[in-house]
Amino acid sequence: MLRFLTSGESHGKTLIAFLEGLPAGLPVSISAINEELARRQMGYGRSNRQKIEKDQAKILSGIRHGTTTGAPIALLVENRDFSNWEYVMSVEKLNGLDEKAVEQLEKKSIKQFRPGHADLAGTVKFRHKDIRDVLERSSARETASRVSIGAICEQLLNYFQVRTLAHVIQINDVRASVDTKALSFDEIDTRARKSELFCLDDASAEAMKGRISDAWQSGDTLGGIVEVIAEGLPIGLGSYTQWDRKLDGRIAQALMSVQAIKAVEFGDGIACSAGPGSKAHDPLYVGAQGADLPFQRVTNHAGGLEGGMTNGERLVVRAYMKPIPTLRDGLDSLSFPDFQPARAHYERSDVCAVPAASVVCRAMVCIILTDALLDKFGGDSIYDVKANFDQYKEYCRELRKALAPEATRQKKD
Repeated sequence: MLRFLTSGESHGKTLIAFLEGLPAGLPVSISAINEELARRQMGYGRSNRQKIEKDQAKILSGIRHGTTTGAPIALLVENRDFSNWEYVMSVEKLNGLDEKAVEQLEKKSIKQFRPGHADLAGTVKFRHKDIRDVLERSSARETASRVSIGAICEQLLNYFQVRTLAHVIQINDVRASVDTKALSFDEIDTRARKSELFCLDDASAEAMKGRISDAWQSGDTLGGIVEVIAEGLPIGLGSYTQWDRKLDGRIAQALMSVQAIKAVEFGDGIACSAGPGSKAHDPLYVGAQGADLPFQRVTNHAGGLEGGMTNGERLVVRAYMKPIPTLRDGLDSLSFPDFQPARAHYERSDVCAVPAASVVCRAMVCIILTDALLDKFGGDSIYDVKANFDQYKEYCRELRKALAPEATRQKKD
């Protein structure tokens, strides 16, 4: 079973992540992890903090000479901005404060809740006396740890020829006018990586940037929609046998755990809910000559998942991100601890983080897919996993051979 945990605060010394359950012998590239961390910091509409932090992952354990050992992996990402927060985020109790410490503590104190954040519920739940105790951990800065873990999991998926990507399909009311169903994986990936907003449509990207610029001028924020695609997945990852093993449910939970994500859609789920069943499902046909599987489809309304399992088609999942609730002018709120009318606290924040969210969402999908793959083909070493994987692929090819005479008869009829 794959498990991961993250630790650390937005303005603390470091972010820390632990990953347990990867087999031994998997080659891991540190530069590939850092490339994903850099992509997370990209995108038009990000805050000035992205100019301060140049995230780099440091592996502390679990990888030796470039390969996994089978032991838990620990890594950290330093917060370069910590030097400006050393008193505010001090681990030790502060005694005999000097003038500099008092000034920093006062300047960075939080006395008003921010609607839309975890501030109110978290402060009440944990009986905190300082809202910052909630803000620091609930911040989306934590996702740098997730991206690091996801980048390692992506490398395991790549080992089995499973590829993933993410791109932005909408910001505010501007939607990219590109049908990804008609594009190859490589076309989508190449076009997304060339765009500052990870958007496939240049004209739409320019309109999106205009919306972001307008929001920045007015002190507002914008949300949008990201799409994650996975190709090359074997049929049968996940399970229908228990509610918590259904892969669509696990992916949805993982994406909903990302800060500001408020809805998840698989395939044409939303559109299909408004139409008849005859237009919502994907008919089966005899597989094409030379294909590994004895069946094929010409549509993918299900987004690659049926009954909680991968069905051999491209996995397509979308995450809907709300506008970031930290507004420059603030919303009506209450002060703390006296609960009097006030304007919400403003902490340096992005105008639009949808491109960054696409990187985080992809990381979370990679983590869940890796767990599902290891659940089905698991072993202590990558060679054991590969042997199980290859055996299953051969079983699928044998299915085609067994059905070949019947397929031939149907074709003649």
